[in-house]
Amino acid sequence: MVESYYAGAYWPGRVESVESYARRAELFFRLLASADASLGRWLEKADSRSAALELPFAPDAETLLGLFRKKKYRRDDAGIAFSAWNGEPDGASSGVRLACGSNSALIGDLCTLSLPTEGPARERVLAAATLVHVLRAMVLAWEPEWGIATSQVHRDEVLQRSKAGTFVGWVMYFARTRGTLPALPAPVRVEPVGDKGTLVTLTPERFTASNPEHVALAASVQELLEQAGLLTPIK
Repeated sequence: MVESYYAGAYWPGRVESVESYARRAELFFRLLASADASLGRWLEKADSRSAALELPFAPDAETLLGLFRKKKYRRDDAGIAFSAWNGEPDGASSGVRLACGSNSALIGDLCTLSLPTEGPARERVLAAATLVHVLRAMVLAWEPEWGIATSQVHRDEVLQRSKAGTFVGWVMYFARTRGTLPALPAPVRVEPVGDKGTLVTLTPERFTASNPEHVALAASVQELLEQAGLLTPIK
């Protein structure tokens, strides 16, 4: 079985102007493009692949503002819900999903990136350094409370809980407001993102749910982070 991977950043609903969402999205797409060549071209989604291939867009603030103002991308009066993909063939494609501006206490905001399951782009993107770059882009653009880039198999089959903010994966982000990180065992790497928070990388090699050492390390780090009060649901 091929493990699929994703990256996501999550925060409590934060209502801003649509112009602000466009500026943040421009920064996100610009930073994302420098992570890998496959993440520099974006298209709107449509009912068919052929129709979607006719909908490329330049991810600059002006173009994004025009898209976000369309009725089909409005989440409600205050927010947006927007998805895009990079036009690569099935299995080799990546997709972005944005949901911003929720004014409900029950629904938060997010930015997610689905990652390729096959092809050369998968081998390039599924590297610790690349996923750190991706999460850093999400943090700088969206200022989330928590983020993760990891195996969906590990999230769904190994972990008992998968609610945003409550579990451990390959690369993680914790906003400074979440609390202070405890000392973590080798080979875990910790690095700051300015004054916003901290990125945590469990392993320098690709983290997989089929590797017992990776699973054991994740469980150990999970326990330490839970004891420090850092693994709580996004509210």
